[in-house]
Amino acid sequence: MTNRYIVDTTLRDGEQSPGMAFSIREKITIAKALDTLGVARIEAGTPAMGREECRAFEKIKLSCKQAKIIGWNRMNRSDISQSIGCGADIIHVCVPASDLLIREKLRTTRGRVLETLSACAAAIHDEKRELTIGLEDASRADWDFVVLLIETARDLGATTLRFSDTVGIMSPSLCKATISRIPDNIDIEVHMHNDLGMAVPNSIQGLRSGAKYADTTLFGIGERAGNCNLEHLLIATQGQLDFGINLDELQWRQADLKSIIYKNNLASA
Repeated sequence: MTNRYIVDTTLRDGEQSPGMAFSIREKITIAKALDTLGVARIEAGTPAMGREECRAFEKIKLSCKQAKIIGWNRMNRSDISQSIGCGADIIHVCVPASDLLIREKLRTTRGRVLETLSACAAAIHDEKRELTIGLEDASRADWDFVVLLIETARDLGATTLRFSDTVGIMSPSLCKATISRIPDNIDIEVHMHNDLGMAVPNSIQGLRSGAKYADTTLFGIGERAGNCNLEHLLIATQGQLDFGINLDELQWRQADLKSIIYKNNLASA
């Protein structure tokens, strides 16, 4: 079987589900369960959100024994400083890749995006932290600019490049064609949303097409229609891909995890 790895974002993207809000104790319980199961990386939150988020992040970092803990950041130095201060193992920088987001969200230009990303990477390397870069809305971005961002990420010393289907528009065939085109000189991570019900098949196709990591959430929770469901991904790839996670143990733990997650989202469950 081929070895692949899980990046679980239940505590970051998953918490963006309507009505979802975990207490610090609940976040620690979820993180410890994921760590025990063998999840390679846990995206524990966005420290820039404030003091309560930082407290939770720091406690998660102390509670997890194996998984690397990721701090998610916008592309600015203030966010990055917060993640570094909270002790994140990996500093993830989210970079808007589509012209729509660059124009409407950042109110800037492609050239300025590249300059800002370079400055952010330098700050992370100064603190000797691992840098990963995510391409937000990559599935709607101009391919030539995506390639330039990938080359830039590699040159800036990023260990992993996250390709994000932020609005969930991809199909497995398009995912295969896209991920297969990415050069193999940087590790690829696929981040799929479920707007068209394709988060799991797209993640599988991304992994088969060369990605090393797949982003998941428990029960597929996440903003709008949700993210790739961890359990479903594991079931669908049994005997084909090895994530180092015991599916039986995950299913054994799920009753407790479900009680945490769905008490927070009773209106939508």
